[in-house]
Amino acid sequence: MKQPSVWLAVFMLHSAVAVTPVQKVIQLLENMSGKGKKEKHEEQVQFAAFKQFCDDTAVEKERAIKQATEKIEMLKADIQKYISDAEQLTKEIAGHDGDISAWTGDKKAATKVRTMEKNDYDAMHKDYSESVDALQRAIGILEREMSKHGASMMQIRNAGSLEKTLQLLVEASTLTSADAKGIQALVQTQQSSDDGEMGAPDPAVYKGQSGGIIDTLGDLLDKAETQLADVRNKETASLHEFEMLKQSLVDQIKYETKELDEAKTGIAASNEKKATAQGDLGVTEKNLDEDKNALASLHHECLTKAQDYEAETKSRGEELTAIATAKKVISESTGGAADLSYGFSQTSFLQRSQSPGFQAVRFLRELAQQQRLPALAQLSVRMDAAIRGSDDPFAKVKGLIQDMLERLQKEAEADATEKAFCDKELAETRAKKDDKTTEIKKLSTKIDQMTSRSAQLKEEVAELQKGLSALTKAQAEMDKIRLEEKEAYAKAKVEMEEGIKGVQLGLKVLRDYYAKSDKAHAADEGGGAGVIGLLEVVQSDFSKGLIEMTSTEEGAQSAYDQQTKENEIEKATKEQDVKYKTEEATGLDKANAEATSDRAGVQEELDAVLEYLKGMEDRCIAKPESYEQRTARREAELAGLKKALSILESETSFMQKTKRTLRGAK
Repeated sequence: MKQPSVWLAVFMLHSAVAVTPVQKVIQLLENMSGKGKKEKHEEQVQFAAFKQFCDDTAVEKERAIKQATEKIEMLKADIQKYISDAEQLTKEIAGHDGDISAWTGDKKAATKVRTMEKNDYDAMHKDYSESVDALQRAIGILEREMSKHGASMMQIRNAGSLEKTLQLLVEASTLTSADAKGIQALVQTQQSSDDGEMGAPDPAVYKGQSGGIIDTLGDLLDKAETQLADVRNKETASLHEFEMLKQSLVDQIKYETKELDEAKTGIAASNEKKATAQGDLGVTEKNLDEDKNALASLHHECLTKAQDYEAETKSRGEELTAIATAKKVISESTGGAADLSYGFSQTSFLQRSQSPGFQAVRFLRELAQQQRLPALAQLSVRMDAAIRGSDDPFAKVKGLIQDMLERLQKEAEADATEKAFCDKELAETRAKKDDKTTEIKKLSTKIDQMTSRSAQLKEEVAELQKGLSALTKAQAEMDKIRLEEKEAYAKAKVEMEEGIKGVQLGLKVLRDYYAKSDKAHAADEGGGAGVIGLLEVVQSDFSKGLIEMTSTEEGAQSAYDQQTKENEIEKATKEQDVKYKTEEATGLDKANAEATSDRAGVQEELDAVLEYLKGMEDRCIAKPESYEQRTARREAELAGLKKALSILESETSFMQKTKRTLRGAK
């Protein structure tokens, strides 16, 4: 709408018609009123935009403050958790250090005791071995002498080896005092007998005396061998017990050391997370303070602006009221005085035709044709008719002008109101579009992150489950091998024990037989001694093999138990990881579904906003005039021009007839 040209034409027309001072005053008041209303409307639009800015900014700052406050609470809780974790791990480290120190001390003490036991064993083994050897040599000497029967006791007495052997037995530390006294008595009896009988001894007497010594020495030999076997068995049991204790302590120290290292690593991780959280806390608190200060400044600024706007609105309203009141009073009270003072009723027709009114009509018509303003063209036609056909053309023209002014003012106000509405709605709708678009982008980013994290967790869970499957398979294989080894050991142990018992029984039978003195034939004493010696070697080998077999089995069982324990720990750790990662992935999938639903809802809102925005743009954004609109407007203007031309032609015909009548009367 070409309002400036319209107003210019109206004001020029109003000035062109004979205007009285009263009319000029009213015109000025109307101009002031229009200007005030326009400025008031502009201020309303500006304040509405500023208020919207205040509301949007306040909402944004309050949301930022709420988010920062929640984040600060979370960070403080995280920091406290990290501190608590570090303190708990510190206590655990102290406990691990104490356990490791105690077990290390136990290991050293056990090693020391074991060293002492080994030294004692070596000494006792040496004494028993020497005693057994001496007894065997003594018995051998006596048995050889007895087989001769013709030797004199003087020859036996002079046998230095026998006397020396018996003396060594008496002095042996492994013999009890009773055994030593018995041997000493036998020796003294033998010497006394030899001193009393200087001749050859009676064979029966010699045999009886020698047999008593051999039996005594045989008993001592059996006792010494039994004690030697007991010492060896005790040493084997002590060594095995020590190895088991040592392995247990080593395993415990190894496990505690691993737990200690993990606790130290946990403390380092907790401290690192705490430092990161403290840094984030400082930044967040700083941002929170800035947002609070900004919100306070915004409230102050918006409140001040609202107070100023309220005062300005009140003042402008009072001004418009005063202008309207003055206009009403002047219009209602000065009509008669104006007609009496400035009336045009005596003006001649010729003066009218040459008056500024007709000039204004011509100007208005030309302007309407140039600017293509149908409203002005129609107005010029009505004015021309009013000036030509009315006795009071001023009043008629004044009415036309007043109607035109009011209509144009209403149209201007309507246009201004529409523009403010369009500006406000377009701004708000575009802001909503931007907000929804940003929200969709944020939700999409969040969905992508959760989807990626969920996929990563599921891959990790799959790897953990593969590891658990492999671990279970390996444990089953270990169980199978351990069972087979244990069964083989049990079978071999029974066989070895039966072998040892058989060898011991064989030794006993042979020793008992060859120890008899009433054999009816010449027994193979040498062969028997060789067999006995060989059986003793076999017994020793069997015992040693059984000990080694037992040690191997115990070591294998210990290694199996340790590996099984480690597998159980690893299995429990992986199962917990699978549980927590699965729960986290499930939570992420649920949150992802919720976020996807939220995004769909926001998308629907955005679609609605876009549809509304398109409607507002179609309504508020001006578009070029179409051909049909231009044709319709042009036809309306032509119709108006034809009507005006018809009126002018009829007026011209009337004037010509009037002139001819006047000329004929003369």
